[in-house]
Amino acid sequence: YIVWMVICWIITLVLILVVGRKLTLIPTNKFVNTVEYGYQFVRNDMGEGIIGHGFKKHVPFLATLFFFILLANVVGLIPGAKATTGTISITWALAAISFIYFNFYGLKELGVFGYIKSLAPQGVSFPMNVLVWVVELFSTFLRLITLAVRLFCNMFAGHVVMGSFAIMASMFMQPLLQQVSAAHAVGALPSLAWLAILILIYAIELVVGAIQAYVFTVLTAVYVSEAEEVA
Repeated sequence: YIVWMVICWIITLVLILVVGRKLTLIPTNKFVNTVEYGYQFVRNDMGEGIIGHGFKKHVPFLATLFFFILLANVVGLIPGAKATTGTISITWALAAISFIYFNFYGLKELGVFGYIKSLAPQGVSFPMNVLVWVVELFSTFLRLITLAVRLFCNMFAGHVVMGSFAIMASMFMQPLLQQVSAAHAVGALPSLAWLAILILIYAIELVVGAIQAYVFTVLTAVYVSEAEEVA
């Protein structure tokens, strides 16, 4: 998993460097245009749309998260490759990076004491403000768990389902070849059905991979926005 994580990191780095060199005022390359569209999507939808004022400084981080997770999810669908986001240790690492990032900006604006104090809304009287502070503190640390577990469970479950159908399809592959060679088209239908389902699951998993990259990045943007709002 670590090896494939490094591979995905290298692909992300090369992608950014190559596309960055080929950007032009008038778009000519479809691949470059696609990557640029993804960046603009992160910038406008997750950066400006969620964080608002001062969003530009967060766009590089959000875009890196989005493209790395997306590439890791896609690479994980290649036969023989490992799904980097399909192991909890790597999703924990990604969640920890996100957790440190949004808390850093909260601490940067208010200082340690001010940021911790801001977890309890102003205007709440004692002792309710203490209870609210405890709940908010727990909720803040809970974000670390939800980010890691959500990404891991969705990707792991999807690959388990896909693997199960792949095994079933391989079990029917030999009968498929036998029926086709014997020109028995009707007998080949069950095997073809399993193959069609497997292809459909692959397509669904591609969509799920993109959605999970989006969700992880959006939640990070929301947490950054909340940390800066209290400031």
